[in-house]
Amino acid sequence: MSSEARKVRWGILGPGSIAKSFAGGVAQSRTGTVVALGARNPGKAGLAETFPGARILDGYDALLNDAEVDAVYISIPHPGHAEWAIKAAEAGKHVLCEKPLALTAFEADAMIHAARKAGTFLGEAFMYRLHPQTLQLVELIKSGVIGDVRMIKSSFGFAMPGFMPEHRLYANDLAGGGILDVGGYPASMARLIAGAASGKPFAEPDKVTGAAHLGQSGVDEWASTLLHFPGGIVSEISCSISLTQDNVLRIFGTKGHIEVPDFWFAGGNRDVGPGRIDLIRPDGTRETISVNETRHVYSFEVDGAGDAILAGNQEFAWPGMGWADSLGTLRVLDKWRAAVGLEYDIEKPARRINTISGQPLRTDGTSIPKRQIPGLPRPASCLALGFEDFRTFSSGSILLDAFFEAGGNLFDTGYVYGGGYTEALLGQWLRNRGVREQSVVIGKGAHSPLCYPDVIGKQLAQTLDRLQTDHVDIYFMHRDNPDVPVGEFVDAMDAEAKAGRIRGPFGGSNWTMARMDEAIAYAERTGKQEPGALSNNFSLAEMLEPIWAGCVTSSTDQWKAWLTARQMPNFAWSSQGRGFFTDRAGRDKRDNEELVRVWYSDRNFGRRDRAIELANRLGKSPIHVALAYVLAQPFPSVPLIGPRTLDELEDSLQALDIALSPGDLEWLDSGVEQRRVRGAG
Repeated sequence: MSSEARKVRWGILGPGSIAKSFAGGVAQSRTGTVVALGARNPGKAGLAETFPGARILDGYDALLNDAEVDAVYISIPHPGHAEWAIKAAEAGKHVLCEKPLALTAFEADAMIHAARKAGTFLGEAFMYRLHPQTLQLVELIKSGVIGDVRMIKSSFGFAMPGFMPEHRLYANDLAGGGILDVGGYPASMARLIAGAASGKPFAEPDKVTGAAHLGQSGVDEWASTLLHFPGGIVSEISCSISLTQDNVLRIFGTKGHIEVPDFWFAGGNRDVGPGRIDLIRPDGTRETISVNETRHVYSFEVDGAGDAILAGNQEFAWPGMGWADSLGTLRVLDKWRAAVGLEYDIEKPARRINTISGQPLRTDGTSIPKRQIPGLPRPASCLALGFEDFRTFSSGSILLDAFFEAGGNLFDTGYVYGGGYTEALLGQWLRNRGVREQSVVIGKGAHSPLCYPDVIGKQLAQTLDRLQTDHVDIYFMHRDNPDVPVGEFVDAMDAEAKAGRIRGPFGGSNWTMARMDEAIAYAERTGKQEPGALSNNFSLAEMLEPIWAGCVTSSTDQWKAWLTARQMPNFAWSSQGRGFFTDRAGRDKRDNEELVRVWYSDRNFGRRDRAIELANRLGKSPIHVALAYVLAQPFPSVPLIGPRTLDELEDSLQALDIALSPGDLEWLDSGVEQRRVRGAG
C-alpha cells in the first residue's frame, strides 16, 4: 500500500448510482481516494465525469489485477457479490461489498473464508452502522431512558412506478425483491437494538417467521417477518418494492419509546444525514435528539473500512458490521426467504453450474489422499463427507465442491437424513457437476422402526431415484433388528448386489460383533456375498453409552482386535468424540448432558490429556490428533466428517499430515508406550 499520506487506494467494481454515492463519500473521507473504476462497458458516456480522477478500466478482472488498487468496493447486483469478493481476496485486495454481503449466509461464509485465508479485509456496506446516529441510539437504549425494551418495529418500503421486468428489483436472475435489497436494514437494526438491550453488540433471534407476496417474476414485492429474541423482545419488520411504507424505526420500552425516521440515511439522503432521534415519554411529550451531522453519509463507512485496513484488521470495528454480525443478519434473511418460499432460479441446480468463485469444478485435488477399500472398484478418499445440515442446492454445493476439489470423493448419505433431502441434494450435485463416475456413494436404509428385510429394496429404489443414479457403491443397513434372523438381511442385501444396485461392499451400521460374525458365517455357508463393511462409532474416546437408541461403538479393546483380525473396513461416525476433544469438555465442565453421559470417564480423560499433549508438541489441535488416531488404525478405518463451513472442512484436513506409529496409537489409547510421531506438517 502507498505510504504517501497513508491513504487506501480504492477501486470501484461496477459503476452505478450507489457507486457514485460511495465515490462522494471517499472524496470527503480521511482515509481513502478513488483511483480506478472497473466497468464492463468502459466506453459508456459520463463515466469520467461521474468518477473524476479515476482510471476507467476494461472489466472487473482488470481492476483486480491493477497494482495501484489496494481495496475494492463491489456495487454490482447481488448475485455477483460472492464470486467477485472471493476473486478479489485471492488477488490480495481488501473488499467492501454492498449489502447484502451475499445471497445467503452460506455464500457469505465462503467469502469470509477466502478473506481469512488471504489476510484481507472484508466488510458489508451497511453505511448507517458507522453514522454517529447509530452509536447515539445504542447509548440511549443502554441508558434505560425508555426502560426495558419490549418491541422493535421497522420498515423499509417504497413503490416503484410499476412492474418493470427489466429492472434489477424485479429481475429474478438478479435476486430482486425487497428482502435482500432492503430487508437487511431493519433486520440488522433489530439485532443491534436487541443486543444493546441485553448488553451485547448484537443479538440473534431464536424464532423467525415470515410472509410475503411473490409477484409475477417470482420476487417478493412486499414482505414481513416476525423475530423473537431470547428474553422476550419481539421485532416486527417489513419491506417492499411495490408499496410505500412510513419507514420509521420504533423501539418500545416500559418507560416510553423511540422513533427514528429513515435511519439508513440518518433522516437525510445519500449525501447528508443530520441524524434525528425522537424520544417519546409515557405522557406523550417529545424530545428530539440530533447529532447535527454535515459530513457525507458514505464517508463514515469509508473511514470505518479505511481505519480497519490501515490497522491491519480484517473486519469492521463495532458498531460497524463484523463478520459474525453479517452472518447473523443473513441467517435471518435466509429463514425469512425459506418461510415465504423464495428461491431464485439462479440458486437452483440447472443454473448453479460453477463453484462459488465462478469457476468450473476442479477434479485434480490431492489434499485428501485416496485408498483402496476391499470390494470397491475405485479408490475412495480417506475421509467421507456427511452433509445433513444443508437444505438448498446453493448452500450444500459450496461444501461439496470444496471437499471434491480437495480430493474427497466419498459421500455419506442415508435414507432418513433430512427426510430424503440429503440424498436429493447429492444427486443434484453429482449430475450437475458430472462427477458420478469419479465418486463413491454410501447409501443407508432400514432404520428402526422400519428395520426389516423387505424394506431394504423398497427404500433403496427411492434412494437411487433421489440420487439420480442406478447404484450405490457402499450400502449399510442403518440399524439392526435382532428379532429377524440375520440370514434374511444378508439375502436381501445380496439380492441388491446381484441386481447391480449395490456395486461394492455392504454391511451394517450399529451392528454388534456377534451379529456381524453370524452374518458372515451365514454368507459363507450359503454362497452369498459376505458383509464386507461396518459403520459403527469409533474414536479415541470410547462411547460409554449410546448417544441415540440402537447405536453401537467399536472403540473397545475387543472390537479393535476383531476389526484388525478381520481387516474389516469401518466407516466411523462421531470419530472426533462430538466435541470431547475441544474446550467444550473438561473434568470441571458438566453443563453438556450428552458429553458427560456419553464420554466422561477417567480413561477417556487420560486419552484426552495425551491428545492435548501431543497436539501441543505438533502445533495442532487435540481434534486433529483424535482424527489422525482413527485414520492410523491397523485396519481400513474411514472417518465420517460433518463440517458445516469451509473453515471447519479445512481445519479437519490438518489431521492428514499427522502420521502416528503403532506405538503412538498405544500411548494415546492407554498411556503404555510413547514413541516419536514420525511426521507432522
